[in-house]
Amino acid sequence: MMELRHVRYFVATAEAGTASGAAARLHLTQPGLSRQLKQLDKDLGVRLFDRVGGRLELSATGRSLLPQARDLLQRADALKIAASFHAQGRLERLTIGAPAVTLTDVVAPFIATLAPDDPTTDVIEVDGSSPGETLLRGADLVIGTVPASTPFHEIPLAVLPVWAYVPGGHPWASAGGVTLHDLLDEPLILLPPAFTARQALDAAVTDKPYRSPIEAANGTVAQALAAAGRGIAIASDDPRFDLIPLAVNLGDRRLSIRLRAVWDSRHPAAATLADFASRLGRFIRARYDAPES
Repeated sequence: MMELRHVRYFVATAEAGTASGAAARLHLTQPGLSRQLKQLDKDLGVRLFDRVGGRLELSATGRSLLPQARDLLQRADALKIAASFHAQGRLERLTIGAPAVTLTDVVAPFIATLAPDDPTTDVIEVDGSSPGETLLRGADLVIGTVPASTPFHEIPLAVLPVWAYVPGGHPWASAGGVTLHDLLDEPLILLPPAFTARQALDAAVTDKPYRSPIEAANGTVAQALAAAGRGIAIASDDPRFDLIPLAVNLGDRRLSIRLRAVWDSRHPAAATLADFASRLGRFIRARYDAPES
């Protein structure tokens, strides 16, 4: 009979893109993982992967079955959570999915404030994924900027600024802010398109191209480049390297991102998640002196 762990290995391999990457994530040897995948092929009577140039690629059948495999794992995880919730009367573990910057600057500091009787909290780093995709990956609560729809529920957490970071010796260092028009005349250090700060900037820039931008892997590297004098870093990260954050003025508002918390309304501990999200929102607004919406 088909084993659930084999289905999990199938999904992990499909998401990792390589057997070696999946094996590392699953703490298995690559030959061991290959044997398990072959056993799943045998149990299902189909071939889920093709070997192309020494790499595993999803077969047409594998691509067709992948959504059902993910749904099966989600339902199995929901069953385990529900059973634990009913047995213990509380949520034992809680997984938060969020972009890397949010995990570092917002979620991790919040986790440090949790009480002993709060759920043990883990995280999943996601950039550029929808709430539904992140929940399918095993998150109970998603923190991001993308709105949710039925059957998901959401609440606003905070409106956080996207900063233009300059060194202390920059002519604008004492200005407190800069207009988007003036900013676009300067060399900029931008984050990859999947990052929420970059998406907010791209949405605001409509009639003037960037001037020879540098793209950095993340906000920390962007700020390091700004500190080295390579340009102005556009990021929502907390300040580093003694840089000065400048508000980016868009006329009637400032460049910002709207954080929201999303969860599945069908989750057995939905009420607990709602309370947890509300606490996180209060923490963020207090930490950054930020409005809710």
